[in-house]
Amino acid sequence: MKKLLSLSIAAALGGILFGQPAGAADNDGQALVKQGEYLAVAGDCAACHTAPGGKPFAGGLAINTPIGNIISTNITPSETAGIGRYSLTDFERAIRQGIRRDGAHLYPAMPYTSYAVITDSDMKALYAYFMQGVAPVDVRPQTTALPFPFNLRFSMAVWDSLYARAAPFVADAGHSAEWNRGAYLVQGLAHCSTCHTPRNFLMAEQSGQALAGASLGTWFAPNITPDKQAGIGQWSAGDIASYLQTGRSPTGSQAGGPMLEAIDKSFSKLSAADIHAIVTYLQGVKPQSANAPPGRLAATRPLISDVGLMNGSASQGARLYAEHCSTCHQVSGQGSHGLPALYNNAAFRRPVADNAVMAILDGLTPASGQAMPAFRTVMNDQQVATLVNYLFKNDGDAGVRTTPERVNTLRNGGAPSPLLAIAKGGMIALLVVVIVLVIGGGILKSRRRQR
Repeated sequence: MKKLLSLSIAAALGGILFGQPAGAADNDGQALVKQGEYLAVAGDCAACHTAPGGKPFAGGLAINTPIGNIISTNITPSETAGIGRYSLTDFERAIRQGIRRDGAHLYPAMPYTSYAVITDSDMKALYAYFMQGVAPVDVRPQTTALPFPFNLRFSMAVWDSLYARAAPFVADAGHSAEWNRGAYLVQGLAHCSTCHTPRNFLMAEQSGQALAGASLGTWFAPNITPDKQAGIGQWSAGDIASYLQTGRSPTGSQAGGPMLEAIDKSFSKLSAADIHAIVTYLQGVKPQSANAPPGRLAATRPLISDVGLMNGSASQGARLYAEHCSTCHQVSGQGSHGLPALYNNAAFRRPVADNAVMAILDGLTPASGQAMPAFRTVMNDQQVATLVNYLFKNDGDAGVRTTPERVNTLRNGGAPSPLLAIAKGGMIALLVVVIVLVIGGGILKSRRRQR
């Protein structure tokens, strides 16, 4: 006991003599965990690693991809089901290179290609948070089971060698500190390019088209470069900041789908300084002209009366609007009581109608504010297509249309990747080759016996 007391006194005196008061190490550790928590929010880790109704970061969420569902893993500090046995080096390797502690490769649904830019100091803070600030959950989620050959994780090594990067962020001396902070967040933790950059045949981001807009299978992530026709070049800094913080902007934009989730769980919780840094960076990136809408916008929305909507000569689209939309958005789509106007709404100024279709099918449920109900079980594919085409014609870009077939594809999770068909064709070809070889071998053996 005396020895322990002496050691405690010596430790306290050592802290005083060498400039670190007793308890300072604990305070530093808590500050590091707190920093890591903020970084985990900026990285939107909970969105993928927390299943609906599940415990934080325990995994189990099925992430729909063009090659099948990928089940998110448990990233709590559980030693049996999570990452409790990961060292900082193991953790860093998984985050930056997409390689697990056991050496298996992760699928790029986990955006390690973006997280690779995370600095060493932020990596230590994230590690401290996940090891000390997250409650362990000893439940292992269902294992991802993609079809062959995508279930062979070692094949990702080839993909990684072509498209992955593993270099922490380096500030650009030619830009301001605010711009660099925005670049760090957009390129790294916020991983904006994961959704907003189109992908090539092998589902890797097309670097020459950064943030130019892309289909996510169901929802469409629009062009967010400062191009005035295709992107957000006509948005003010305040417009962009408002959108990121609330999911709405004065331009007539309301977030939906994955972006609404990202705003609710991540962007809305960032500091004002970080939001403005992101805005500064986005307004300074290279404008991209891809994914501009056709531009057939009506000068004004036609005034419609209740009688006009309900009389016998009204179109099917008008009748569907009267039945399902006019109560909230008003007869002429002018909106009311905080509900958005539909005329010139950004949802109807997209190059494709997918987001409007998805909003009608699944509704919109922001963390705060009024929700839009889902009509998935109320309207069939033809009705949804008719209503969406009516809305684009009257409220947005009349050059955009959808079809019942497209609605059906979106209703069922989007189109599968052509790689699946190629892989299936390759398997059939391989089977044919094997059969031919077996038959050929049998014929040769038969001839040898006859001789």
